[in-house]
Amino acid sequence: MPLFGNSFSPKKTPPRKWASLSNLHLLDKSTREVELGLEYGTPTMNLAGQSLKFENGQWVSESGSFLGDRRELQRLRKRNQQLEEENNLLRLKVDILLDMLSETTAESHLLEKELEEMKQHSRRKK
Repeated sequence: MPLFGNSFSPKKTPPRKWASLSNLHLLDKSTREVELGLEYGTPTMNLAGQSLKFENGQWVSESGSFLGDRRELQRLRKRNQQLEEENNLLRLKVDILLDMLSETTAESHLLEKELEEMKQHSRRKK
């Protein structure tokens, strides 16, 4: 039995209040949009003089002239394919160079170790 009583007796913490007293989080999406004015419409942008809007997960031209130039679109796709192939080739070359560098570094370390052993061996003979 402790001489001066139990010195450690934590008080019970009071229950937490709601993080937000607003009831807007309880409303459905359409009511929240009306209450808070969240109707932004579809996103639009102007790119190189062409007006584009975002619909169904894709950017679509509002005027229709952007997709009308089929030859330009085919040329851009072909150029994109060429650049992807060149990028893959360059990645392969970098991988090969890294492998060669690793091999050369390992050989260099082995040669340095052999040289140190030979120096120590020649010192012992003297």
